[in-house]
Amino acid sequence: MNNLLITPVIIPLLTGMVLIVFQKNIKLQRILSLVALLATSVISVLLMNQIRDGGIQTLQLGGWEAPYGISFVGDMFSALLLLATSIVAVCCLIYAFSSIGRKQEKLYFYPLFLFLITGVNGSFLTGDLFNLYVFFEMFLVASYVLITLGGAQRQLRESLKYIFTNIIASAFFLIGVAYLYSMTGTLNLAHLSIRIAEVGQDGLITTVALLFLIVFAMKAGLLLYFWLPGSYSVPPTAIAAIFAALLTKVGIYAIFRMFTLIFYHEPQITHLFIGILAAITMIFGGLGAIGFWDLRKILTYNVVISVGFIMAGLVSLTPAGITGSIYYLIHDILIKGLVFMIGGTIVHLTGTSNLKNISGLIRLHPGLGWMFFIAALSMVGIPPLSGFLGKVFTTQGVFEAGYYWLGGIGLLASLFILYSMIKMFMNAFWGETILSVEEEKGTTKGLLFPIALLTLASVAMGIGAEAITGYVAQAAEELLDPNLYIQAVFD
Repeated sequence: MNNLLITPVIIPLLTGMVLIVFQKNIKLQRILSLVALLATSVISVLLMNQIRDGGIQTLQLGGWEAPYGISFVGDMFSALLLLATSIVAVCCLIYAFSSIGRKQEKLYFYPLFLFLITGVNGSFLTGDLFNLYVFFEMFLVASYVLITLGGAQRQLRESLKYIFTNIIASAFFLIGVAYLYSMTGTLNLAHLSIRIAEVGQDGLITTVALLFLIVFAMKAGLLLYFWLPGSYSVPPTAIAAIFAALLTKVGIYAIFRMFTLIFYHEPQITHLFIGILAAITMIFGGLGAIGFWDLRKILTYNVVISVGFIMAGLVSLTPAGITGSIYYLIHDILIKGLVFMIGGTIVHLTGTSNLKNISGLIRLHPGLGWMFFIAALSMVGIPPLSGFLGKVFTTQGVFEAGYYWLGGIGLLASLFILYSMIKMFMNAFWGETILSVEEEKGTTKGLLFPIALLTLASVAMGIGAEAITGYVAQAAEELLDPNLYIQAVFD
């Protein structure tokens, strides 16, 4: 029993509830929000070290033993995602201090931000399928409000698409939960793994597995990403950055958890299907990234590409493939928050997101330009930056498993990323300067610090990869051996 497991959920939840009372005290809201997220970061590191030394940590709420009570389970995969979430949340929050505007701050921005982080953290830690649904709904409800902050017509139009899509996905999620409970009599993830291993993953259970895959694919943007480019390009920059960094990643996490712990008995059906979805996602995402001249659209289609690439490692079910996916998932959380903040800053300075109307920003803002260049190289997977190890291990694992076609598409996707990011860099930062400092629509005051923090985090993850190698290897080992998870919950 480890009571520390509940704190990444309790701290942002209680802080958000307190901040509702102090709606008009913006300074207090900023301080308490930042303190809550920093505390969550520290707890994530403590949890990682406890899991490294003592194995998977569990907490049975109310003293009710599994599978009857509510279980919280922290394995290394969860802990690594908690830390990455906390880092990017802190940076997006600091960015919001200077960019979100007083009007939005008074519309419960900080409580909603913390409730979103609560839902994300809870999703990573819960050991129960129904509570996974509850935490999904928690961060989704917060995101429904955050996506409309500002009230622009385009925001409202895209938010309707986003909300309706997620309501439909949530309805199918509940249907899947009901079917699974009727067949197994339990919703505890570890107990589900035991029950399905006992009876065998027959055709009906495989059908339910594919239903869950469709649900989480809609949440993650795996092929069913039609809602994503519009929804991620309309909110204020700080909100768009946290959406791009985290929301699709919770769907990815759910697919990893379900298809390594519960539905792993028929990989020739389920995992092959995931591989096909991942390949199509990378191709369509790549075409979108190179085809648009709107920088927000380019960045959102790069989110789509990364979803497909991360899934490729899961398809392989090899130690190298899973290790690569974990590396790349952590890298992608950091880097997507970073490039969305830089993209939003470009729009803030120029007043447009059309690359054809932007040029020469690096002359006036060299720091911003070179940080974008570092982020672009990292996304492509240039050593020694953070994207390199993830790309290498994932590709190695996919080739080891014999999915050469999927590995080839993953490498092609890297070329799509390279072309799209160089197009952004050459058009936005290179060339003749169009705007003088006096003509710029905004200022970078207060915006460069959080961007620099995330750039340093990304570079540190690449150059100092050896420091987290042991943690990532342990996470991969735990995902590939469901018995470790089951024993931690029931012993």
